[in-house]
Amino acid sequence: MKSNNTYTVIDFFCGAGGFSEGFRQMGFEIKYGYDHWKPAVETFNHNFNLECKVKNILDFETSIDEIENIPDTDIIIGSPPCVSFSSSNKSGNADKSLGVKLTETFLKIVAVKKHQPNSILKAWFMENVVNSKRYLQTSYTFKDLGLDEWAKKHKIGVNNIAIDLYDNTTIINSADYGSFQSRKRVISGEIIKKKKLIIPQPTHQNKKSKTNLPLYNSISIIKNNFPTPFDKKSKKLINDLQYPIILEQDKITDHFYDTGVYEAEWRFSRHWKTNHPFMGKMSFPENENNPSRTITATKIANSRESIIYKSEINRKGDGEFRLPTVREAAIIMGFPITYQFVGSEHTKWRLVGNAVCASVSRAFAGTVLHSLGIKPEEKLFVNDNVNLEGVINLNSYQTKVFDSPPIKNKNARCRWQPIKDGNLTVTLSNYCIEKNNKTDGKWRTSIQYGTGKGFPIQPIEDGYFKKLESIISKFKGGKEFLKVINNGFSEKIANAEKLQEMFEKQKSDNHFLEPTRLVDEVANVIKKVSIDEPNFVQLDTTVFLKKTVPTKQLFALYAINKISSTANKIL
Repeated sequence: MKSNNTYTVIDFFCGAGGFSEGFRQMGFEIKYGYDHWKPAVETFNHNFNLECKVKNILDFETSIDEIENIPDTDIIIGSPPCVSFSSSNKSGNADKSLGVKLTETFLKIVAVKKHQPNSILKAWFMENVVNSKRYLQTSYTFKDLGLDEWAKKHKIGVNNIAIDLYDNTTIINSADYGSFQSRKRVISGEIIKKKKLIIPQPTHQNKKSKTNLPLYNSISIIKNNFPTPFDKKSKKLINDLQYPIILEQDKITDHFYDTGVYEAEWRFSRHWKTNHPFMGKMSFPENENNPSRTITATKIANSRESIIYKSEINRKGDGEFRLPTVREAAIIMGFPITYQFVGSEHTKWRLVGNAVCASVSRAFAGTVLHSLGIKPEEKLFVNDNVNLEGVINLNSYQTKVFDSPPIKNKNARCRWQPIKDGNLTVTLSNYCIEKNNKTDGKWRTSIQYGTGKGFPIQPIEDGYFKKLESIISKFKGGKEFLKVINNGFSEKIANAEKLQEMFEKQKSDNHFLEPTRLVDEVANVIKKVSIDEPNFVQLDTTVFLKKTVPTKQLFALYAINKISSTANKIL
């Protein structure tokens, strides 16, 4: 479908083109996209029928001539790379300087195009992660942006405000605009004639809101109305869940392949989601009645941030759970099912995860049209056809063979706890958690207090479990617990070296259990024992630093210490 509008857009850090796609859907003409990553430029060119070249945005940092040679357009959009700002990158400790430099280079471009003589710029928008706000100025003068000489040449005061972010920045959630995911991002920008950012009205609401808007779109809509990755080839007609597009099922790309994950991977994801030592509980697998959590650029299966679904086919262990397909991720990000991504599966996932949600982009495009007095078309401008020229289609229509289980690096660190309760955990580890050092061949028992970093850590010496037997035996279920741990369970504990070897291979060996499975079995034993008193109140004893703790944590301490003591041969 062709647009009647002639308003033009240029996209910096264009990536796969999610930001541009939302504007195209509202009838804008996408003129050009800049990115330094070849697969991004190839994907952008493929979907917008352009011939953009690979370009490092930092090339514009020191060259006014380069900026002035950029085509003039009505709209400038940009999404500076968020990786250095992201709180998930190196636990928030990544170097932020590159992110700041890239962002300020973009703002420099906007400043020139906005303030140049006979400027045609009508609006600009910038998207980034929420954390980026902490590292950017609230406003930038021409001098701040290195535009001293340019400003003087155009008779503008060098200390005049070139870009004001203070009142022109907001945090939006993509779910408010119909996206299938809850993705919070910072949007900065300005409608030039209004001299401010106009925040579009939400189109959807969460379950707690009391407006008349439709509820957030949930994962279940995709799961119930779109083919599964395990469906066979078919000419059946499939409706795009967000756009007026109908495709034969065979023409849907990057979806009909097996994304099942090894048990060794999803067990780690489950543990860190449901039993993290100092972070809140998350659903495992995903709660399909809610929007998806944020799609990230890294496709991993063994972390807290992994998005994990229950597999549609009946498998236990390996393949019991799966990751989203690239197509599912693209739908969650708001791309039409005709949209194609160039590269390998890893590259496609990165392209999708780094994109701007099209629903959000589309909403801000609508604010531009409204400010120009233009009524948006009733239908969105979307590409109805599938172009597979130069595209690798991931569809294989085959189930995965799980014959290459993942292994961990030599001397990999292990930290695992059976339960988190009473604001504390009892942990088995092969390194000193308090010192955060490397493994040294010894297994340790420790207690962590509190739900955040910096809370007390209490190391427990090997052999301490013996002092707990008389205390535990007084509880109902205590004698039964001791019997199980000391008759059958203890025999599954290997020596320290063997435990490390099994952990690295992520596999048990004969009757010996891999250490994380040992700890999980402790949790199962505690669940099965009938404990009559929920809390252990310390009177004459000082086992824990807190006077009152859950009784099951006392039981956990006994079992975990029995593991480390047995492994270290201190009994």
